[in-house]
Amino acid sequence: MDFGLAGKRALVCAASKGLGRACALALAEEGVDVTITARGQEALDVTAEAIRQATGAAVTAVAGDITTAEGREVALSACPSPDILINNAGGPPPGNFRDWDRDDWVGAVDANMITPILLIRSVVDGMIDRGFGRIVNITSGAVKAPIAILGLSNGARSGLTGFVAGVAREVAQHGVTINNLLPGQFETDRLVANFEATAKAAGTSAEEVRQSRQQANPTRRFGDPAEFGATCAFLCSRQAGYINGQNLLLDGGLYPGTF
Repeated sequence: MDFGLAGKRALVCAASKGLGRACALALAEEGVDVTITARGQEALDVTAEAIRQATGAAVTAVAGDITTAEGREVALSACPSPDILINNAGGPPPGNFRDWDRDDWVGAVDANMITPILLIRSVVDGMIDRGFGRIVNITSGAVKAPIAILGLSNGARSGLTGFVAGVAREVAQHGVTINNLLPGQFETDRLVANFEATAKAAGTSAEEVRQSRQQANPTRRFGDPAEFGATCAFLCSRQAGYINGQNLLLDGGLYPGTF
């Protein structure tokens, strides 16, 4: 299937590894010119070259912290008129809400709610003028099924979800869609860190937590980031123009609800 994305431009945040990298690779495979950003220049350069070698696409690597004004300015200077924006940022640390102070909450909201909103504000009018735009926010399955130790993430990402629910309906008439991808347990560094935190709190091993979680999933496995990237690329396609304002959960069926 031709997604109709060849020649489009994408800005993909937190793309040096994990789900962000998978999204950048999947878009590049569709002929998208990709600008990737992350904090670490070395890892970013390795990822950029790997994507170039795998796809032949044009890839620009821009190091910076997307949760800062300086980081956003650098990224948008490198890709000032993206047709596609993939919002992504590392999640706040797990823990117990009794241990978090105001600064912890402000940091979580700034990174996982305010940053993507500011990026949307920066690019959406240009998308409207061109008559095409795709914005995908990588949030978390915890938005739908909150996880106690991820309270900072639960709160901040749910705030972003509420914001998107309104603005997505406002811009859709101009050919611009905004959707959220909610990852469950994918094979990433973040997953490993969460298992280690859970194991420490429970007095068990990270491997025991891993095995237990894996067996609890209907698929008996964790997600492959490539699966996530492919879903992201489809949401950005011309075929997905009627999918808007949605929260798409990718968790192997772990969430038990009907809706």
